[in-house]
Amino acid sequence: MPPNNATVFPTIRRRLVAMVYELLLAFAVLFLPFLIFEMATGAGHTSAIEHLRQVLAFVVLGIYFIHQWTRTGQTLAMRTWRLQLIHPGHDRVAPRVAALRYLLCWLWVLPALVVCGVFGLQHWQALGAVGAGVLLWSLTALLDRDRQFLHDRLAGTRLVQLPAPPKKTRSAAADTPR
Repeated sequence: MPPNNATVFPTIRRRLVAMVYELLLAFAVLFLPFLIFEMATGAGHTSAIEHLRQVLAFVVLGIYFIHQWTRTGQTLAMRTWRLQLIHPGHDRVAPRVAALRYLLCWLWVLPALVVCGVFGLQHWQALGAVGAGVLLWSLTALLDRDRQFLHDRLAGTRLVQLPAPPKKTRSAAADTPR
């Protein structure tokens, strides 16, 4: 991480694009656990099985994100977009802080899901409600001087932009063994 006087915070746009990539990778993380779950339950659609699917997704994603944030401060999507999660004043993000951040991240969609449940919204209406919730939550960054989202402010974490890796010169590329 760069020193404090050189800390660069990523733009809201960069973080949102990284989140879209993160969403795609989350499907890959969930694939094998869901495959095993579907085989074990016979791909049933009872209310209990539907709730177990939701719990499975919550737990598997929690394990993935908490592990990645505490290990290097980066998920695969964050590495791609050169973003890193830090806990100012600490060497790395503690598991307790990462777990708190994970729970707070659900505030991106939880209020919209509650609205969907209360008003019986389904399909496109529910998707619109979730989209509106994500848009409103992303606007919380405009209230922060460092343009951090509310869940990072509440968890005490920060998302920082890492510098671009140095470009290889032709002579350095020619010197590397093949």
